[in-house]
Amino acid sequence: MLNIFCPAESMLSEELIQKAISGDEIKLEDLSDDEIKRFRQALASGELSKMIEPWTPWWKNPSAKSISLSHDGSQLIRQISTDDTTLSDPMTASESIINEIPEGPEYPLPSLKQLTRAEPSPLLTVHLVDILYSYCFTLRLYNGDWQSDPLGASTVALSMSKVMGDGAKPETVSEALTTCIEETCSPAYRHTGGFRFAIGLVDDIVTILSLGGNAVVCALCDFHRLIQAGESILKEDKVGETEKARSFKKLHAAGRKLFFMTCWAHEQPTEAWPSLARIVEVQKAAFEELDSGSGLRKAGRKNNPQSKVLIEEV
Repeated sequence: MLNIFCPAESMLSEELIQKAISGDEIKLEDLSDDEIKRFRQALASGELSKMIEPWTPWWKNPSAKSISLSHDGSQLIRQISTDDTTLSDPMTASESIINEIPEGPEYPLPSLKQLTRAEPSPLLTVHLVDILYSYCFTLRLYNGDWQSDPLGASTVALSMSKVMGDGAKPETVSEALTTCIEETCSPAYRHTGGFRFAIGLVDDIVTILSLGGNAVVCALCDFHRLIQAGESILKEDKVGETEKARSFKKLHAAGRKLFFMTCWAHEQPTEAWPSLARIVEVQKAAFEELDSGSGLRKAGRKNNPQSKVLIEEV
């Protein structure tokens, strides 16, 4: 959550500050062009990092270790307690929503045989790594609150996932992660933390995979809901019809991909997840070793201009 008091006075107008103090929501469209420019500059420079309360990802929540879904993959009925119906502070309620375990499928998942006659590609495990990286990146970038800007979040997600955004088909976990990490270190996203942030996201993938199939299914369902929310907003967005149609087509295709991946993940054997988690962990160690071997990337290049590194922050 953004603390917009004293530090933000140089960024927001008095009117918007009063609006925030009164508890009203401030949206991007409420800002003037100059305020948006200053906000983005502050975001890129890292000035806002001290103003945002740290978010604990749901996969770090102890209750994530006991996620249960029905045999057909659908969400089990949750008993509603009296606390659920008690009126609470809107800010507290919002924080509760973004910190709780995302729900699984609302309806029973169809079998893969119902979706396709072909055998699923063995590369789907590789594609899953790309997709989970994009999911974790997007949630961390939005501090868990992608609902505040579904279209922006879905756009970010597709730019990070080359599997969903560009139809890429990486053949190894190393290739999938390299592409994702390079994108994280690119000028567009380097303000998020560069290589160290990227390594943290790889850790997030390992955590989700280690939680097992139910956690993977819930993550994919949450990602699917994010993409669908972006689609809904896009329908109402006043952009050029050609651009709108192109974006809608990409989001729709990504949604179909996520649904298929959810059904596929549901059918994978229990032992598949710790095995894939170990592979990702090995790749993480390899990236860290390369990074360590090159020294601090910029310092290393000063000492040896001819040296090459796998990933460079630009």
